[in-house]
Amino acid sequence: MSDQTTTHTESFAALFEAQTAALKEGEVVKGTVLSFDADYVMVDIGFKSEGLVPAWEFMAEDGTLLVKKGDQVDVLIEDVEGEEGRLVLSKEKADRLKIWDQISDAYESDRSVIGTIVSRVKGGLSVDIGVKAFLPGSQVDLRPVRNLEKMLGEKYDFKIIKFNKRRGNIVLSRRALLENERQKMRSTTLETLNEGQIVDGVIKNLTDYGAFIDLGGIDGLLHVTDMSWGRINHPNELFQVGDEIKVKILKFDSETERVSLGLKQIQPDPWVDAAMRYPLGRRIQGKVVSLTDYGAFVELEAGIEGLIHVSEMSWTKRIKHPSKMVSIGDTVEAVVLDVDESNRKISLGMKQIEPNPWSVIEAKYPIGTRVKGSIRNVTNFGVFVGLEEGIDGLIHVSDISWTEQIKHPSEKFEKGQEVEAIVLKIDKENEKFSLGIKQMEVNPWDDLVKKYKVGSEVKGEISNVTDFGAFIKLEDGIEGLIYSSELSAESVSKPADVVKVGETVTALVTKVDPVEQKISLSIRAVTDREARDALKQIASQSRSQTSTLGDLLAKAGAAKKEKGE
Repeated sequence: MSDQTTTHTESFAALFEAQTAALKEGEVVKGTVLSFDADYVMVDIGFKSEGLVPAWEFMAEDGTLLVKKGDQVDVLIEDVEGEEGRLVLSKEKADRLKIWDQISDAYESDRSVIGTIVSRVKGGLSVDIGVKAFLPGSQVDLRPVRNLEKMLGEKYDFKIIKFNKRRGNIVLSRRALLENERQKMRSTTLETLNEGQIVDGVIKNLTDYGAFIDLGGIDGLLHVTDMSWGRINHPNELFQVGDEIKVKILKFDSETERVSLGLKQIQPDPWVDAAMRYPLGRRIQGKVVSLTDYGAFVELEAGIEGLIHVSEMSWTKRIKHPSKMVSIGDTVEAVVLDVDESNRKISLGMKQIEPNPWSVIEAKYPIGTRVKGSIRNVTNFGVFVGLEEGIDGLIHVSDISWTEQIKHPSEKFEKGQEVEAIVLKIDKENEKFSLGIKQMEVNPWDDLVKKYKVGSEVKGEISNVTDFGAFIKLEDGIEGLIYSSELSAESVSKPADVVKVGETVTALVTKVDPVEQKISLSIRAVTDREARDALKQIASQSRSQTSTLGDLLAKAGAAKKEKGE
């Protein structure tokens, strides 16, 4: 090689080295597409040595090459000393670096960026804004989003709230933009809100007591009681989050920015002219929607409910709870008993569908009729006898026997026992039916008055001694009472000191009362001549036997004093 050639080569090498020294790896420069093949695109960046870029970096998803000869492109210098002295260039890395610069600029200038949510990651979502960025779950929306998967593939504007290029860390917020937008809408909405106004809103949240409606930057509460004239158990029966509805502004407090809303108020009030639609006595059908201890509420139409009180469910059954007759969801038939439009109340009756059995009870069971039935209940005052479904007759303890002293009906009867009795009295208004067993037999006291005449002498065994006297058994079921004052001619403080149970004594009859079923006796009168005379006087009185021995003795004593005896 000649010296001239050597010098020229050295000069060219020196020039190349000077040019390549001016290039910096990692720098983005502009270049011109010179040619391309299946694998590479040759790009001239203004130096003697062209650079190669992998062809796939210029291809669309379907493999189509997106550049042609002569196009200007941005590339990143990866290596200034590549194979065969060619520069190694990258369009993809140049684009990525350019995107990072754009993102940095957006962050510095507080501008939003557009991104597509691509996947669910721990704690939030991954967003493609040219590079991958993280969207925390708390920054997705104004309120927590339960189902983040439904947002995959959606494109939104985001605010960059954290940026670190060196670490490649980008954190986004959609909530921040929504809050700014909401604040602008809020100011506009507050200026235009007025009570009585009908506005559009979007269901934002549902609770047990109502729904929160977004009116445009400000939330209003639609209480469950203002949703419908009818009964609503929970707002989700009518709405779902995201539903668009029209509501009426019932109350607006500009200071607290609280808004009360109503939906039913923009609908006709069903209680207007309810009395005309439901006249007294009308038969209606309705659905049981609620049960309480005192009755069942029946829906007649949306917003109109009637109450069937437990006392209006049956003529004859004693119903402790309405659930014994109806269940929620049942369709029932009833009669309108009363309508109170002002208080929004309708009273209904189920039993009025059927005739009142008490209205024909007298004709079916005339007084004096003998009836049979099973004892349904035993109480301390008598027994209830079932005559037919819901019709019970009461046999009072005093109507069980003419002569026996019954302390409790359970001494003679038990539940389920069949008995026969006579109808004594029927009280239709109070639905009471009185029966008697003793009335089926002749009253023995009619004969006892004749058998135990005042002044006659009787013998009997002491059956009981009390503080006020002693009882003598005269015959089965018949006892006579000797008061303390009649046990002895002398004053008696304790009857037990004078007579004993089981002792047989003789006494005189001093009074017989068939109404009270009592026989009064006296031992003192057996030996007291004056008492005997007084008894004879009682016996001689034909009009009445109501005077007692004590009365006559008192009169005799008074007569003696007048005579000075």
